[in-house]
Amino acid sequence: MALVAIVGGTLVFIKTSENSSPLVSPGSFVIKQPKTDLHPLQISEMRKKEYPGSEVTIEKDLGSGSNYRQYLASYKSEGLKIYSLLTVPQGNPPIDGWPVIIFNHGYIPPAEYTTTGRYVAYTAAFSRNGYIVFKPDYRGHGDSEGNPEGAYYSTAYTIDVLNAVSSIKKSPGANPDKIGMWGHSMGGSITLRSMVVTKDIKVGVIWAGVVASYDDMIKNWRRAVPFMLSESERVIRRPGRQALIDKYGDTDKNPEFWQSISPINFTRDISGPLQLHHGTSDSEVPLLFSERLNEAMKTAGLAVEFYTYEGDDHNLSGNLTVALNRSVEFFDKILK
Repeated sequence: MALVAIVGGTLVFIKTSENSSPLVSPGSFVIKQPKTDLHPLQISEMRKKEYPGSEVTIEKDLGSGSNYRQYLASYKSEGLKIYSLLTVPQGNPPIDGWPVIIFNHGYIPPAEYTTTGRYVAYTAAFSRNGYIVFKPDYRGHGDSEGNPEGAYYSTAYTIDVLNAVSSIKKSPGANPDKIGMWGHSMGGSITLRSMVVTKDIKVGVIWAGVVASYDDMIKNWRRAVPFMLSESERVIRRPGRQALIDKYGDTDKNPEFWQSISPINFTRDISGPLQLHHGTSDSEVPLLFSERLNEAMKTAGLAVEFYTYEGDDHNLSGNLTVALNRSVEFFDKILK
């Protein structure tokens, strides 16, 4: 026989014995967690989801780089057509295929974004060193279908990236077992989240990443230039921090929830080593964020390299060549 009760707003089944009062002891009842407690951003929920990707379609030949070909390509993510930059080394590929770098760009106003508009020097550094480079545009960016939703309070962009991983694994000439990921700023957040959700990414490099906990993001992130939505973006209702606070409480009242959606709390499960880069004069993303992730990796006993650049900015403009060379060498150690 069992009684049903509500304890603290939770449905509880309490075992009883005949002719006795209910027995409430450890292990004697089952707690049914309300479905409303779950959120797609929770790492446990993201791990349950499938990211099948699709075949990669070449939309347009963009010509040659120094020793590689460039293409405008597309693939599918949740039924949306997502455009991307694809570069493929020239020459005979290794027996198992070329290693791959998934390239996650930082925040650019979606209405201003173009596939080949920025990060040219960055992608070229990897492309000319024998890597297939796959740079997803994310939904709502450039010609990609869907609405831009942001990366911090929505899973949308990470889903697009995880589908990019699955898509490039199917591509002829790519080695599905040698996939690395590079991310800048917002793209660093996507990179870290991706690497604690899937085991497909063998190594990650993050520049000036938004990689701290949500508690740090809320309390210790004061951007020099306030984030402004364009007129077209204001029309689209985007997931935001306040909606989560209204539903789950803030980080002080409900730390368990905010920890459950913070990738930094899952570094023990990360799929590969990390290399971190950050300028000490970055006015966009605090150096503290990379310091936090470096500490988390070391505490978990995991491989991490951390480079700071004295007086440098968010884009590492003063040390671009040095940082790119270090990034290439790090990928080489793991993927070649």
